[in-house]
Amino acid sequence: QVQLVESGGGLVQAGGCLRLSCVASGVTFSVYAMGWFRQAPGKEREFVAAINWSGGRTDYPDSVKGRFTISRDNAKSTVYLQMNSLEPEDTAIYYCAADLSTATRVSLNQHEYDYWGQGTQVTVSS
Repeated sequence: QVQLVESGGGLVQAGGCLRLSCVASGVTFSVYAMGWFRQAPGKEREFVAAINWSGGRTDYPDSVKGRFTISRDNAKSTVYLQMNSLEPEDTAIYYCAADLSTATRVSLNQHEYDYWGQGTQVTVSS
């Protein structure tokens, strides 16, 4: 079965950085788009980043654009989220997700993703 396992979360001071990783198994990773989402306490889950199969197309919301970078290593079946200039508002559980319906598109819509990891906590202190 498909499994996505995130790692790399933790506690960091405002202005710091973290790199999240998500390793996929049970799926031909290199042919699917991947995404990162986050959910803060009391808030809806929101889109953070997405990347197509080759890494040639990415998308971000304005809230993280210029600070976060999504990338992937298909040989390692891993997608990354490099987070710089972290702010307390970035505190949330971060989830990676796989969109098995496409290789080329990137979707902001969480309902288009088929598989999800268990999440990794990111806490940014002020």
